Amino acid sequence: MPTWRCIQLFIYFLAWASLICSPTSSSLADSISSPVHAKPFSPVNKFLMQSYYDRYINLHDLDFEKFMSQEVPYGSCDNLNFVLRMSDLKRTLIGEGSHRTVSTLIQLKTQPSKSFSELLSNSCKFMIIERLPSGVFADPFELQHLVQRGKFSDIAVFGDTNLELPSFLSNRSAVEIHLLVDPNILQEPTDINMELPLHARYQPLNGSGYSAIEFGAPDMVVRCSTKEKMENHNCFFKLEKDDANLYGAHIVWRIPSGIKAHAGLVSAVTFIAALLSTIAIVVASLYQPWCF
Repeated sequence: MPTWRCIQLFIYFLAWASLICSPTSSSLADSISSPVHAKPFSPVNKFLMQSYYDRYINLHDLDFEKFMSQEVPYGSCDNLNFVLRMSDLKRTLIGEGSHRTVSTLIQLKTQPSKSFSELLSNSCKFMIIERLPSGVFADPFELQHLVQRGKFSDIAVFGDTNLELPSFLSNRSAVEIHLLVDPNILQEPTDINMELPLHARYQPLNGSGYSAIEFGAPDMVVRCSTKEKMENHNCFFKLEKDDANLYGAHIVWRIPSGIKAHAGLVSAVTFIAALLSTIAIVVASLYQPWCF
């Protein structure tokens, strides 16, 4: 047993040394230690999350909720008296294992306003922000393929986009999804469906062989541009969900992980296999005839 413990510590040391020496780790450390100068909110930014990361280094729920409630200029178009509310939110996980899809159905209800469609341009953007827990990530390249196929009008991933890091070494990330919506449709009950593919990171060892990752409800904002030349050319409407019917709003993903009781055996086998492979390579290189 002491021998297995020493082997396990040796493997951990090699993994730690490789992470310290890699440029990814150093760049990650630099990004965490470097300060971010706060910038005022700018509606010119294409993504709300870009404005958030102009002010904050990492994604934290308290900082994000403060940003959404105090810095996004809701009601920036005083001429419009329009309230957009959610009537139903249904969330489900599709698939099994470490690669799954979050399916979201949003049902909207509105208070009609005659001036709404008259003052707005031909389209509005429905902006959905998924704050992902540290145990999962979204592949930016995969999501861009969905944009090219017309599933979304635009999409971007913010935060920790290193796809190789395990959950205990990674920070949280967020996905912002844009859907083009006709302003006239928003004045009637509307259903919005979307599916977001996600992938699990390597989980820490535990006794059950699974890690439970919980998702909260997404954050939703509607941004429309105005026809008139007003001082603020973007109108932001917050999607109210206080009285909505929530079905599976907080979904749980049970991600497979290593069992802690098997760590010693796996470490020993890994060390022996690596050692034998190294010896085989050295022997082959010593006895390999050189050709000049």
